[in-house]
Amino acid sequence: MTNFRLCVPLFLIVIVSQVRAQHFALSRLFYPNATLRADFMADANMGNNQRYGLSRTSFNALIPLRSEVDVSFNLRKKFDLRARHFLMLANASQINPTLNGTIDPASYKTISVGALMLQASLRDRLWIYGGGLGLTESNETFFIPQPFFWGGAARMRILGLHTQIAYGTVLIFNQKLRLIPVFGINKRLGKEWRVSALLPFRADVNYKVNQWFNIDMIGAFDGYSGGFQEVTIVEKSLHRSNYQHVKFSVAANAHLLGVFNVSLEAGLGTFRQLRTFNSARENLGTQNPGIAPFIGASVRYISSKSKLSSQFTKKLGLGESGVNW
Repeated sequence: MTNFRLCVPLFLIVIVSQVRAQHFALSRLFYPNATLRADFMADANMGNNQRYGLSRTSFNALIPLRSEVDVSFNLRKKFDLRARHFLMLANASQINPTLNGTIDPASYKTISVGALMLQASLRDRLWIYGGGLGLTESNETFFIPQPFFWGGAARMRILGLHTQIAYGTVLIFNQKLRLIPVFGINKRLGKEWRVSALLPFRADVNYKVNQWFNIDMIGAFDGYSGGFQEVTIVEKSLHRSNYQHVKFSVAANAHLLGVFNVSLEAGLGTFRQLRTFNSARENLGTQNPGIAPFIGASVRYISSKSKLSSQFTKKLGLGESGVNW
């Protein structure tokens, strides 16, 4: 019992230590919250007298569903105490590429839902499991959706009160199947600095100015993938588009009125590639738009700590986590 009681509060510290930051983290998984975000990337030359730009608006929500604690015995009469926390993820977004300043007909809508389970036990320590599915659909081909799904698991290890790592594997299908190993780290450096990363997707250095304001320096791999239908005089043909870039940015985050996080982000998108495939997945063309500046803004509403999360900790006799909203 002693090891488990040490394990869970440390895990909760990992989760809630960054609730005021607007950057990625496991920080918000115990708090119902919703985010509205808008991004705009300026037009940049990509050859053939064409310029490519991009704008995106999105809505994201995290909703805790259930927390539970159970006791079990195996055939060897070994005791195990297990705690689980379940939550749902939802996303809806609109992606608008632009060609020569005009919105591309192959703009995309995306909707997705998923679930995460956080599990802590005496025998297995800390695990995170997740999965989800969704649809990407072009504005021009509303009845030809492109499905995608993901699933994975990660093991988390506590190396100290200020250092945690996670490692695992994610299986993703989006036009083709990929198996991606992931590695995460959360390291506090002094009272003001924190380094977080979920590789190969994102890395973040956070500087806490005070209780309500912090700054992030971010490097991230991002993009979109979807299908659209090209209509000519001769035929209608289904094409698939895949865009990716690496971005470097700085974000300023303010925690306001106890329930809102407001973030402004600016940076550069580089290492960009835009590829188009036909329905047989044959490459029709690859283009490389130049480096372009981008800006983004988001507002996140974070409710008070959920009753589910409070019950989760009280069942273990741990009390509250001590986060002061």
